Amino acid sequence: MNVHWIVGVHPVAGALDNDPARVREVLVEQGARNARVQQLAERARTLGIPVHTRAREQLDRLAGNARHQGIAIHYEAPPTLDEAALEAAVDAAGQGALVLVLDGVTDPHNLGACLRSAAAAAATAVVVPKDRAAGLTPVARRASAGGAERVPLATVTNLARTLRELKQRGVWITGLAGDAPRTIYETDFTGPLALVLGSEGEGMRRLTREACDFLARIPMPGAMESLNVSVATGVVLFEALRQRGVAR
Repeated sequence: MNVHWIVGVHPVAGALDNDPARVREVLVEQGARNARVQQLAERARTLGIPVHTRAREQLDRLAGNARHQGIAIHYEAPPTLDEAALEAAVDAAGQGALVLVLDGVTDPHNLGACLRSAAAAAATAVVVPKDRAAGLTPVARRASAGGAERVPLATVTNLARTLRELKQRGVWITGLAGDAPRTIYETDFTGPLALVLGSEGEGMRRLTREACDFLARIPMPGAMESLNVSVATGVVLFEALRQRGVAR
């Protein structure tokens, strides 16, 4: 079983809202006065989930570098999608398939923020490579504010090969690149789509870039050359929704 700890008010609320059957226990800091923490603990009790109080030091150790806010849950995470499960999810989504591909995002805060945007956009899945990329640590889950429990995550061995397999299933692949000749507003994002964003510093790797059907850029008339990857993710996902007539 893939059992680990989720910490912080919003991630815990997301798990209780979306996947309470996988929550094994709730730990609340002794003497916690946060009303939201108490509400979550009471909700867990009504769901039949054991709730225990623990010293702050124990929650600090469980949370690592994440801010726990006085609450943590022991959570049995669903397995990440493999290549076959990803393809099945894309096939099931049909013309509405919308996949976010992150090529080597190593900062767990950025991964969590990207998952949050993907969940808000009702993405079919988020795809990350198994190596040289951030995983779903407590920090990433907390940054996702519950998004990690709402959107499927696929971890793949060979990202370029996965993109080629998606293309064979009718998915158009668009990568974001600052030197692209056209903007995201000039690019067709309707139909089955995968949006590829590169790492925080280097962008997409060469093989990933070569696997894309199109390249597009976010226009930036101000005195900045690039956006944080999580910000860029939100911009491009919601431009895709706008073109699809989903955004209201």
